[in-house]
Amino acid sequence: MEELTSCKQAIENCLTTHTFSIAHLYKEEKAMDMHIHDCYELYYSISGGKQFLIDNRFYSIAPGDLFLINQYESHKLTQIDSCVHERIVLSIHPDYLKKLSSSETNLDLCFSRREGNFTHKLSLSREQQKRFLYFIHKITSANGFAHDIIEQAAFMELLSMINFIWDTEVHKKSDEEVTAPSDYRYSKQVDDILSYINSNIANPISIEQLAGEFFLSESYICRIFKSATGTTIGKYITARRISIAKALLNEGISVSEAYERSGFTDYSNFFKAFTKAVGISPKKYAGLSIS
Repeated sequence: MEELTSCKQAIENCLTTHTFSIAHLYKEEKAMDMHIHDCYELYYSISGGKQFLIDNRFYSIAPGDLFLINQYESHKLTQIDSCVHERIVLSIHPDYLKKLSSSETNLDLCFSRREGNFTHKLSLSREQQKRFLYFIHKITSANGFAHDIIEQAAFMELLSMINFIWDTEVHKKSDEEVTAPSDYRYSKQVDDILSYINSNIANPISIEQLAGEFFLSESYICRIFKSATGTTIGKYITARRISIAKALLNEGISVSEAYERSGFTDYSNFFKAFTKAVGISPKKYAGLSIS
């Protein structure tokens, strides 16, 4: 399998082939704002040096950290500096993992299970890092006769390992440990703002309302939010609502109900924002989810 050099290219290839793609990145791509895409993402950091905002959770990034993001979770890399950040990103089509799973082994578990004390982040041990890179090398170096079988077998072993580590980690951690202050660096005020937004995401939320709720000026609340997350309050709220709308449409909920339950108050704005973020209209996305 060819090792790509662009996340965008990996995502497009994954969605076209309905399988998976691997991108090995050394240089910075243009920083993306809060975004979602129709494939799972495995983000493995080789050099560390950044911070992840996934939905309403912040995670520090150290060498050997692995992040698991599903197709409904809005996310953004924050605190980008001038250093080169080496990482490996796998884009995986959800249907492909379901196809490879068996009645006894659900390879989709680490992406689909989100209740209780789950975590998006796994800090791999040195031995686990070696195993991860071994499987990546096996997949990307396969060529010639039976290369597709070798790629798929190595991919299945890789996902089996990741799910085992993830499941063990989930059973080890408590809710407090998953969101412990030591795992991210941002102000308590922004923590409270994110919690408030996500608790009230289905209702109208304005900057004026947030400022009043937290007894802060509008300019100050916008400044600390952008400083901590790397994005604006408005863009964050829109991304979260689109994530919710996608999940509802995937469950078979009608477009009109998904639009209302995700917190949008104007259908025209919902249609434009959804189509821009997802690449197709809500109606077409709903049709694909049903089929």
